Amino acid sequence: MKKLFLIGIVLMLTFLVAACGKADISDSSEGSQTAGTTDTSAPNSSSGEAPAETTPSPSYKTVQNPIAPSGNDPWIVEQGGQYYYCFSQNNGVAVAKLPSLDKIPGNNAVQVYSAPEGTMYSKEYWAPELHYIDGEWYIYVAADDGANENHRMYVLKGSSQDPTDPFTMVGKITDPSDKWAIDGTVLQWNGELYFVWSGWEGDTNVAQNLYIAHMSDPCTIDSERVLLSSPAFGWEKIGTPYVNEGPAALLHDGKVFLVYSASGSWTDNYCLGMLTLTGDDPMKAESWTKSTRPVFSMRAGVAYGPGHCSFAPAPDGSIFMIYHANLSKGTGWSGRSVWLQPIAWDEEGNPDFGRPSKEILFPRS
Repeated sequence: MKKLFLIGIVLMLTFLVAACGKADISDSSEGSQTAGTTDTSAPNSSSGEAPAETTPSPSYKTVQNPIAPSGNDPWIVEQGGQYYYCFSQNNGVAVAKLPSLDKIPGNNAVQVYSAPEGTMYSKEYWAPELHYIDGEWYIYVAADDGANENHRMYVLKGSSQDPTDPFTMVGKITDPSDKWAIDGTVLQWNGELYFVWSGWEGDTNVAQNLYIAHMSDPCTIDSERVLLSSPAFGWEKIGTPYVNEGPAALLHDGKVFLVYSASGSWTDNYCLGMLTLTGDDPMKAESWTKSTRPVFSMRAGVAYGPGHCSFAPAPDGSIFMIYHANLSKGTGWSGRSVWLQPIAWDEEGNPDFGRPSKEILFPRS
């Protein structure tokens, strides 16, 4: 009888733990467009927080956010098992080799390009992105001559297979309209290249929209631009001018997503929206479906203004999002730091970004 009693107690505790786990998963999907069944095969939940009653598996460790005390528009890419962190520095671009995705060093970055004086691309280097395309390294970055209205996208090309070696300026990359442009990224899909960026419709700063164009090679756009997204929902229109910017491609199990930043980057309400490729042709606006609410947003007391992300695989193959956010409300551009977030996937293969967390579980290498 005593043995049966103990078995009954164990079964009851098991049921209670399972119920608590389900409640935690449900809460973590709040504020996400894709709040479906969360993959719980890994010990990290979609919110990035380990349940209080569990301890990390020996295969995982707890990582504290932020992973770097300061940083804007963080771009991390993995190639050949090595992580690289690309960022603006001294009117140019720097690249650092990372010992791990969760560790951003502060003293080993190499200045791979410095802008010459007296050019249309001598100042204001914003949001550089490092891409490995067809066996070559490229950096896409916005620059101007000191006047914001002259911001355009430019391409730098690497000199070797090591992206910490020098880069050279190839030139401006633009569609025939040649309008204001920032935050350019490359979508590689079905053997084709597409350039996606944030730009103005005309020559004045009324709103920032997302545009796409086809590329004939990593340095050349060979089509007209197509409007993909304009600020339309209330959560995209906090602060003026209205903003859609910072697109980043996320590919998973044959599906294509463009995760972008919305509302003023200087506000606490800066957040992430998402476009999903639901048609066959990325160059057709109707091929994309837009989230009706943010997929990742402010969490009071934890993180303010989360946005402008990139994606990279962890050693176990899971995908993490790297983004900037503020620890304190009202600190705008000056308060940004670099954060890490695990991505979960629902039954339909859509990402669930959860909610910002100061502690996440990260696989050991």
